[in-house]
Amino acid sequence: MFIVMVVVFVLGYLAIALEHPLHVDKAIPALMIGTLLWVLYIFGAYDIFTSGLSEAWNAYIHNGHGDPGEHGIETMRHFIVDKEIIHHLGEISEILFFLLGAMTIVEVIDKHDGFKIITDKIKTTKKVKLLWILSFLTFFMSATLDNLTTTIVMVALLRKLISEKETRWFFASMVILAANAGGAWSPIGDVTTIMLWIGGQVTTGSIIARVILPSLVTMIVPLALLSFTLKGTVIRPEVDKNEKIYTTPFDRKLMLIMGVCGLLFVPVFKTVTHLPPYMGMLFSLAVIWLTSELLHKNKPDEYKKRLKVIYILEHVDTPTIFFFLGILSAVAALQSAGQLTLMATWLDENLGSIYLIDLAIGILSAVVDNVPLVAGAMGMYPIEDAASIAAMTDPAAIAYAGNFVQDGLFWEFLAYCAGTGGSILIIGSAAGVAAMGMERIDFIWYMKRISLLALLGYLAGAGAYYLQAQLLHH
Repeated sequence: MFIVMVVVFVLGYLAIALEHPLHVDKAIPALMIGTLLWVLYIFGAYDIFTSGLSEAWNAYIHNGHGDPGEHGIETMRHFIVDKEIIHHLGEISEILFFLLGAMTIVEVIDKHDGFKIITDKIKTTKKVKLLWILSFLTFFMSATLDNLTTTIVMVALLRKLISEKETRWFFASMVILAANAGGAWSPIGDVTTIMLWIGGQVTTGSIIARVILPSLVTMIVPLALLSFTLKGTVIRPEVDKNEKIYTTPFDRKLMLIMGVCGLLFVPVFKTVTHLPPYMGMLFSLAVIWLTSELLHKNKPDEYKKRLKVIYILEHVDTPTIFFFLGILSAVAALQSAGQLTLMATWLDENLGSIYLIDLAIGILSAVVDNVPLVAGAMGMYPIEDAASIAAMTDPAAIAYAGNFVQDGLFWEFLAYCAGTGGSILIIGSAAGVAAMGMERIDFIWYMKRISLLALLGYLAGAGAYYLQAQLLHH
């Protein structure tokens, strides 16, 4: 069953990649593998656990929670159903509720024509100039908010700026690259950097100072290459002069300001309370929802049915939520059963160099979610302290261990690689999945036109980090 799980994951992944040729929504295969892998896992639990492949099970038994003897199979089922599924569902739910809250807030701003205030200020229609403006805006917004929220906001903005579908896909793809690059150098810009920051592997000042340059390079290289191929101007969506306007200038400004402040409040909420970010997002949504109710309380039903949040929720992209649920559940099953740990161990034994290990993790994060990959790396490599390094006598061992201290090269480069490597494939990052869901971007189209650019940017940024590290250490 251990190998069958991998085969089912690969087949499901292919079905997601071939969404358009198969004419099957990507949420369907994602939900299928998200449930099938857990079915295969529980049916093959005895063989998987007795072979010692599952680190999660080994830790569970080691801590004295289960009896692997007479009642072994019942203990195994209890572990999967009552421990692992509940544990992973908690982590997945945090992402889903965060996504749902962010998408609803953006939809509220959009329905109140809040983005019109921003788009009216962007006068240029030249493709290259617009691409650079939006990419840099995304890069710095992503570091302040996070890459997922920023992508949702920027894709909503693109709909107001560009009418032609394929041009919008190009811009949305660059938003994914810029959002992931911007998230990699900020402690609150990406789920993986948040994990490393909270875990104590990196500190705020150090990750900003040392990862911002490689992140900029990873965005600028694809931007520069696209600047040679993208010609002409964008076609703005036509505005119907006779279309009824449901909002006042006050409504538009209020909802834009409240929406942006609500999104910016999330990292502040996280820092102050230490509670998960989704709680801050849901609190922001509640405040905006209440404001909307009071704002439109005395308006006619025609206005209410367009502007009240209860009706706006009908337009939120639910299939994307289901897609996230399926793909994250599938990866969670692979993590729990031990396939991801096996892969991480193989990397460590066969690559040896911290740079090669991190580069490989980054490329793998284009296929598998970067969260369990980084979680696996954090579990495999403890943070070294000065006392344990001082006790070492072998110079090579001392040099290698020095990479794993707080703010060590391994952790900083891991933040860069895991954050930006996901851009290589559209479903390699939360930002990519959100943009794919909102704009219906074709997986194969992205792979043909963007993947190579993203890979070149990723390798260029990695090279910039390596050179920077060599200069700082000599």
